[in-house]
Amino acid sequence: MSNQNPIQWFPGHMTKAKRQMEENLKKVDFVIEIRDARIPDSSKNPMLDELIQNKPRLILLSKKDKADPIATKEWIQKLQSQGHQVLSLDLIKDSYFKALVQAAQTTCQKLIDKQKRRGIRPRALRAMVCGIPNVGKSTFINTMAKRKAAQTADRPGVTKSLQWIKLGQSLELLDTPGVLWPKFEDPNTGMRLAILGSVRDEVVNMQELAIYACRWLQETKPGLLAKLYQIEEQKDPWQTLEKIALKRGYLQKGSIDENRLVRSFIKDIREDKLGPLTWEFPHD
Repeated sequence: MSNQNPIQWFPGHMTKAKRQMEENLKKVDFVIEIRDARIPDSSKNPMLDELIQNKPRLILLSKKDKADPIATKEWIQKLQSQGHQVLSLDLIKDSYFKALVQAAQTTCQKLIDKQKRRGIRPRALRAMVCGIPNVGKSTFINTMAKRKAAQTADRPGVTKSLQWIKLGQSLELLDTPGVLWPKFEDPNTGMRLAILGSVRDEVVNMQELAIYACRWLQETKPGLLAKLYQIEEQKDPWQTLEKIALKRGYLQKGSIDENRLVRSFIKDIREDKLGPLTWEFPHD
């Protein structure tokens, strides 16, 4: 949707969070960046490159259970080819403590070797955990800490302050608030983030969002909507959505209840009613 206006979103607490992250980078050995496996490029914060500069980075692709497994493998290969350590995780079901410690040690191998050469006993590696809103950062920290160390909610902007979480002798994590950047230059990035709930619905035109998602699904996964909703897909995405509304009885005084239609359609996507989906691919 080239005519889509860029979504702009930069509340005050995010400006503060960026400043806090800059100040606390000196205290950590590496950065754990969490991205959504369904949108590994769109969920990357471009400000992070500038912020962390030469710090080693471990990328975690969260919500792998919600993404296309073949696409996730392709993304891992691409990110590894760029020199990153990468793990894909189901943050809730996977048991990944050992894998994470191992990946952290690989990421910080130069530091560990340097400490050994100097006769320094290796200490717990310190990592700053970064990620845009709603990629599963707090869920990751809670799972790792085996306790409610971080507040979680399935909406952006819940974690607002910095906190350290110690994980035994091997790792210390510094949690940070989810930070979005001031403006999405590529409208597709903003739309993908909005579809998956990383931008608050209040700042998004939900009808445009539903049309965008419907068009993308019809072009990329033809027949999926027809099968799920028991309708005939139409060439025009809005007409397809209208078919869904009629099938489900989303009517108000004899006409289609557009608000209910678009919100329920986006809700179906977010609740994985359409199955595992990846919304962007490395070859794009």
